[in-house]
Amino acid sequence: MDLSSFFNSLINILNEMSPYILLGFFIAGLLHVFVNEATLTRHLSGNGLKPVIKAAAIGIPLPLCSCGVLPTAVSLRRQGASKAATTSFLIATPQTGVDSIAATYSLLGLAFAIIRPVAALVGAVFGGFAVGRLDPDKQTSAALSSEDQPLSTDSSSVCSTRTPAKHVRFHHKMRSAFKYGFGDMIDSMGKWLVIGLIIAALITVFVPDSLFVGLRQYPLVAMIVVVLIAIPMYICATGSIPIAMSLMLKGLTPGVAFVLLMAGPAANFASILILNRTQGRKATAIYVASVVITAIAFGLIIDYLLPVEWFDLKRTPADHCGHSQLGWFETSCSILLLLLLIASAVRTLLINNHKHHHMSHENTMTLKVIGMNCAHCRASVIKAISEVEGVQDVEVNLANGTAVVTGEASSEKVAEAVRRAGFDIQD
Repeated sequence: MDLSSFFNSLINILNEMSPYILLGFFIAGLLHVFVNEATLTRHLSGNGLKPVIKAAAIGIPLPLCSCGVLPTAVSLRRQGASKAATTSFLIATPQTGVDSIAATYSLLGLAFAIIRPVAALVGAVFGGFAVGRLDPDKQTSAALSSEDQPLSTDSSSVCSTRTPAKHVRFHHKMRSAFKYGFGDMIDSMGKWLVIGLIIAALITVFVPDSLFVGLRQYPLVAMIVVVLIAIPMYICATGSIPIAMSLMLKGLTPGVAFVLLMAGPAANFASILILNRTQGRKATAIYVASVVITAIAFGLIIDYLLPVEWFDLKRTPADHCGHSQLGWFETSCSILLLLLLIASAVRTLLINNHKHHHMSHENTMTLKVIGMNCAHCRASVIKAISEVEGVQDVEVNLANGTAVVTGEASSEKVAEAVRRAGFDIQD
């Protein structure tokens, strides 16, 4: 293994991703604090076509890559958006953006700039609608009401532990937004993001570039190869444009280049791993299938049905806009993200060590909690169990869904408190 090439690739990917990831965490924090949950539930809940279309329309102009969109989408999901609408948002957002559409027009022409958001809309609506049909939410909006879902005594929602925003000063809201975006979100997603980054860097180093060019005489085969390589490898929406232009200038068809433009930015190992944890396996499979099917379908339309002159490149790239040269801003964002990840890891390690040391000398019981999917679910379970008389301490592991309770409280009372919070206990 060429460690030098691997670390260079890892650093380059991190530098390209970090500004968008930080922006995504920041937007997630703002959504968590400022966006009214009832509004999100009203517009993006349900499995019909309307919330799916709304989510796609919202996502298309946002300048977020596949990693930057993840914390934003997870936050939308936690605040009431349906699984179908969230999937639509996840598909549409990373494939386009106001920045990438403008760059597409400048480098690839008007036809690419128009077809790209249209394809993103079609793929997002198709994927979101498919999730709504094949993997709908187990709990509909009725489950959010007090009649159908038991709530804790403060009537807070299952995945929301924030305090009411009324009469709270703006700087307090911003502080809460930063704490949520750069604290809670990183705690719940950081490990999977790091794993995905390492896998993406390995693929980037060991997949040869010549594989693309060698398949220029077989457009459909080339599209499939591009999908197999581009899906796990990180390529942002704007960064994929000069690569697609280079492939076309080397002889690949416009349809193959378009597949790279759509499939590359929409998913990578980091996003797939996190999606699998937050959306479930079936929704993640539909998400990936929607991206692939839409990209190849529009690629074939471009190659076989649309006029060739629409996609004729009459210029040669001089510098690819300096995309590969990283500046101080990207490096600063990478350093900040690494510090946040390290702080999260240290914080988690210290908390776990403290808990295990404290519990080793106490009476404990371990319960399997069903229904926890995020950091706020974990916080809700901790809060509910901590209020039970006789509980001295509680440790909840989100990864394996267990709660280790220290104290003299009975298991029946603890289980009852968990169910009141909207979760269940496995017998």
